[in-house]
Order: sequence, then structure tokens, then C-alpha cells
Amino acid sequence: MSTGALVRRATGGSTALRGGRVRRLTPYQVFGLLFWLLMTLAYWRVPPCCEAGQHAAAVERLRAGLTDSAVSPYVLAQGALARLTGLTGWQLLRVCGPVQLVVLLTGLGRLVRVLTPRPWAPVLALAFLAVLCGTEPAPGAGSLALLPLTGSLGYPSALALGLTFWAWALTGARSRDLRRVRYVGPSGLRSLSGYAVLGALYGTVALIDPVIGVGAAAGAVAFVAGWQRGWRGAVRWRWGVLGGVAAGVAVLGMHAGLLPRAYGAYGSYEGVIPQCWLALIGVPALWLRARRAAGQAMRGRAARERAVRRRAVWRRAVWLTAWRDPLVLLFALESLLAGYGRHGLGELLGPALLAPQCALAVELAAERPWPGWRRALGWAAAGGACLGFLAAQAGAVVPRSMDPVGFVQPPRWPSYDWAARHIGPGEPVRTDAYYAVRLLPGYGIELDDGHDHRPRVRWLLLTRQERLPAGAVVVDWSRRTGEVLARLTRTREVPVSARPTTRR
Repeated sequence: MSTGALVRRATGGSTALRGGRVRRLTPYQVFGLLFWLLMTLAYWRVPPCCEAGQHAAAVERLRAGLTDSAVSPYVLAQGALARLTGLTGWQLLRVCGPVQLVVLLTGLGRLVRVLTPRPWAPVLALAFLAVLCGTEPAPGAGSLALLPLTGSLGYPSALALGLTFWAWALTGARSRDLRRVRYVGPSGLRSLSGYAVLGALYGTVALIDPVIGVGAAAGAVAFVAGWQRGWRGAVRWRWGVLGGVAAGVAVLGMHAGLLPRAYGAYGSYEGVIPQCWLALIGVPALWLRARRAAGQAMRGRAARERAVRRRAVWRRAVWLTAWRDPLVLLFALESLLAGYGRHGLGELLGPALLAPQCALAVELAAERPWPGWRRALGWAAAGGACLGFLAAQAGAVVPRSMDPVGFVQPPRWPSYDWAARHIGPGEPVRTDAYYAVRLLPGYGIELDDGHDHRPRVRWLLLTRQERLPAGAVVVDWSRRTGEVLARLTRTREVPVSARPTTRR
């Protein structure tokens, strides 16, 4: 053998079939895992608040074998899991939160990969969705912003949003049809069963959260109208099957009583601009996508006309063909739905802001060197992200004990474990305390609203301003709120102050 000649030996072991190559983690997988760990700890750190008591109460009723007139398939599954494992409603919400975050993160990553193959685009999209929202925290669910996510991660709307990301990614892949498939139908298209399954996914989203379901349908229209080309009969038939299956699942679920009830107003027009104005930094990126869509539409005859009337044709094409980009159309449709009525604004604000945030991430994930306009856009996005994090989102990950400047913190509602350990399941309690009315049902405790005149009330939960009635014995009290749990020595009707309840 000649000197200096090196021969590569065959690789043995578990990687032999892959030629010795080990698959490395993508940037999004690394940062997504860190985000999952951070938000899981933040979610477990914040006590339940707001609508969590009503979601836990629905699980407790199913766990106790009580029927509910309107409950989603997801809550039915949670009730079955609670009966199998013995978990309470509160414990199940804590367990489901990290699982739903996995669905959110994987769905977002898949959606951005459909938009662009750039590896850092999903990382930037996650960062912008988390902090590039506004200078005031937005209440409710329907987004990946840090502060709202600490309270709404266990809600069904979080799962509905994650499934919506997956549905949009699959819809975009089918409408764009850039991925090579192994098995296709006689017409060279993807199988009809895949479209039917995707339609069932859209119908399931509508049953889990009807408001998110409306936004998911608008997103499907945006991706199909923006990317689908060649509307021959087989293509129309497949999209028709998707829409028919989605509508059928939603209608059948509604008639079967699987449409969940509304848990209160989703939002209002008050304070919307401070909650979302930073996301509008991505609007120039949407404009660039609209211009590119117009440029693609101007090929052929339009290109020849442009030689004669370059400026006039270009301006007209931008406005007439901008909808050919799915993100542009998604932003327009979701904004119209969010502005249609205040009851849908809170949860549709997140999907409406998704389009400029993802468009900005796609633009800034491009390879360098950058032109001047892209550098300016990058500096604006970096400044907006820092401002949004410090002004509205930092309190989600910075504990109050380590807070140096007084960030906006998640709401910390009191716990009623001290009262629930004395009250039996199903026993009625009368109270008008703001937090107790919203959290006690999560322990399986029944609230008496004062309209039931049967003499069966045994427990009273009184605020510090209310006086203990005659015939009541104090059982326990809260050192934090000063509320008192009293038991009636004789079951009877006891009037309680009907003053209006306000936040304290």
C-alpha cells in the first residue's frame, strides 16, 4: 500500500444504515425545547385564575358522573382521563398545559416551514409571537404571548390554536403542492382521504373552541385562495370534500351537544391598540410579500404591457394581486373577523397578528448580506421586541421576588384549598366574593345563587365586610383575603348581601 493513502472504513453500529451520519437538532428544536421548559415552569408557578375555575368545574362534573348540557369533545376526554387516573380538575389542567404547549410549538414550526425552508425563521416567529405584541398585556387566550400564556395554557382554546396551526400547515402544503409524495391518486394529486381527515381536524377545532374555529376556517380560505393553482375538477372535488367534512363534523357535534358554552366575553375594543401595535412592525414585510406576488402575476402578457406602461401596470398589479399571498389574505380576513364583533375580538386578535409576525420572521431569516431596508426592518423588530418584553411580557418569566423594576406580573388569585377541604362534593355554598364565585366550582363545589328557595344551604363564605349571621359557626378563614367559611347549625335560608362584586 502506498504511503499517504487513507481508506475510509465502513461504519459499524447503529448508524451503519445511514452512512454514519447523525441527525442534528435544528435551531427551532433547541429553542423550542427551552421555551417549553421556561413556560411550563412559569405556568406551574402562577396560581389558577380567571376562567380556569369554570374549565376545572366542567371536568369535575364529568368526573363525578354528572351530565353536562354543552361540553366539547376535548372536555369529555379530560373527564374520562380524570375518572381513569383519579386526578382532580385542577390537577388535570396543570398536566394538560405542557402537553398543549407541545401542540402549539410543533404546529407553529410546521406552519413556518411551509412558508419558507429557512432554518431560523421558526425561531424568529416564536420570538415575535411571544414578545412582539404590544406595550400592554392582552387578556384571554388565543396567542403565544408570554404573559397571557401563563394563565391560559391549560384552556381548551390553547389546544384549538395549536391544532389550527397544524391544519393551516397541512392546508398550505396541499394547496402549494411542492412536496413530493409517494402515493398519489389517478389524477396525480394527494389522496382524497387526507383531505377528509384534514376537514375532520377543522371540525374538531370548531367543537373545541367555536371562536378559534371561525378563525381557522378563514385561514384555510387564505391558504387555498393564495396558493392553489390549476382549479380543475379533481382539485375542486378535494377541497369540497374538506369543507363538507368540516361542516358535517361541526353540525353533528352541535346537534349532539358537543358545542361548548361561552365562558364570558372574549374581549372588547377598549385598549386594543396598546395590546397589538408592536406587531404592526411586520406590516412592511407583508407589503413586500404582496409586491412579490404581484411580480409573479405580471409574467407573460403583463410583462409585455409593463414595457409600455411600467409604472401604471405595476401599481395596479400590486393592489389587484396582493391577495395571492396567503399571509396577506390571512391578515385581511382575520382582522375583519376580529373587528366584526367584540365577542370574537379577544381570541381572534392572536391569529390576526400571526400574519405580520410570521412575515417579519421570514424576511429576517434571509441569508446575509442584507440590503439597507432589511437592516432597518431588523433593527425595528429588535427594538420592538425589547420594548414589548420589558413593558408587557417580562413578568411572566421574572418572579416577583427577583423583579428589579416592577414588571407587570400575572394575576395571582387566592387559593380556596382551605375552604374546599371542609366542604363535601356537591354541597351548596352561598357567597358573593368575586374570586370565590369563579374558583370554588373548580373544586366540585356547588354555588347557591339565592334563587333556589329550598332550605338546603349549609355553608356560607363571607367577605371581611359581611357580618356573621345568627346560627352560623366559623369553621375556617383565610389570612390572605380575610374571608370566613361558616357552617349553619341548622340548614335554612340565609340572606346574603347583594352588593355588586368588583375586583380588589
